[in-house]
Amino acid sequence: MSRIGRKPINIPAGVEVKVEGASVTVKGPKGMLTQSFQPVMHITVEGSEVHVTRPNDEKENRSLHGLTRTLIHNMVVGVTEGFQKELEVNGVGYRAQKQGTNLVMNLGYSHQVIVPEKDGITIEVPAPNKIIIHGADKQKVGQFAAEVREKRPPEPYKGKGIKYANEVIRRKEGKAGKGK
Repeated sequence: MSRIGRKPINIPAGVEVKVEGASVTVKGPKGMLTQSFQPVMHITVEGSEVHVTRPNDEKENRSLHGLTRTLIHNMVVGVTEGFQKELEVNGVGYRAQKQGTNLVMNLGYSHQVIVPEKDGITIEVPAPNKIIIHGADKQKVGQFAAEVREKRPPEPYKGKGIKYANEVIRRKEGKAGKGK
């Protein structure tokens, strides 16, 4: 039995969970999220808990059991607390700023890189070298952060570029004859 799939999901106060067939809608203070799941998974709301059960022990159902429970849990956490990703901009002259709803970055190119906010995502720039991306949907926040990082990924020699706050860049030594 799936250890994660067996756990019930607690519904905090102020959060409403509706199950309609194979789709689940979670409404809370930070917004509303809807997602459809495999119809073979049995999703039930009992009091202030959501339970996910599977019909049998086939391999596909075993793998979907924990996934379905985790996705619903992420929806509940998203509408209550939300998710965020922090990015750091490293490099001489590299900086980010927010102009209206756009993220404007100087990344060593001959032009500025402009990334508009998407719906359900907010960008915060507390410092010229720090970008914080907020949102209720964990998948959208991660995807948007990856798209921003893609504009100038960190390079291994000097570490210049955009990296996640908790990311460790594997550094390389320069030319072989440098140390002699």
